[in-house]
Amino acid sequence: MRLDKLRTKIPNSSSALDGRNLPALGFALFWRKMQGSHPRGGLSEVLRVSIPNIITLGRVILVPVVFWLLITNQLKAAFLAFVLAGVSDAVDGFLAKRFNWETELGAYLDPLADKLLIVCIFIALGVTGKLPPWIVIAVVSRDVLIVMAVVLSWLLGHPPQMRPLAISKANTTAQLVLAAAVLADDAFASNQLQGPIFVLVWVTGFLTIASLAAYLRIWLRHMSLYESTGSKS
Repeated sequence: MRLDKLRTKIPNSSSALDGRNLPALGFALFWRKMQGSHPRGGLSEVLRVSIPNIITLGRVILVPVVFWLLITNQLKAAFLAFVLAGVSDAVDGFLAKRFNWETELGAYLDPLADKLLIVCIFIALGVTGKLPPWIVIAVVSRDVLIVMAVVLSWLLGHPPQMRPLAISKANTTAQLVLAAAVLADDAFASNQLQGPIFVLVWVTGFLTIASLAAYLRIWLRHMSLYESTGSKS
């Protein structure tokens, strides 16, 4: 049965209440209600726009799975799950930009999913002794301090516009490459990547501290501007 016929024609006679017609009648009423709630694009547009967000939510669900696989020493499965998370990140970003499916929820959810994945992986690799404790502390502390600064700004009524910096993107890339190298080395390479991993640890540490300093500098300037404006008034 075609949906356009269901939308345009709903039986009004008493025969419509026949038990055989009730499922079709109920679906037609449901469809008309959903179309009326979203008059511009209808339910199909809502579903399409939700696809990138659903993919991102799937990546969030993968975070505890990867963490559990790591702490239980199932390294090959953890590496494959990590790769799947990376592919999903690329796919939802491509869909959102290619088809103009970007949403406000996605703008917050996508970086949150990335940070949850990175933080959980680094904590798990630190707990299992696969990464030096200092790099794990640096990575986790950076994100915690940035989140605390943003929350404090909101509480004071001066929310900042935190835009990704070039050094922050480089830092995220370095963290992901380091995590992938450690997982691949333990799962497949049998400690053949220790030299590159050593270099990646120090590069990631430098970028983590540098990006934190850059964000805190912007945040302090932002808060100082509001303080000076408030004192003048």
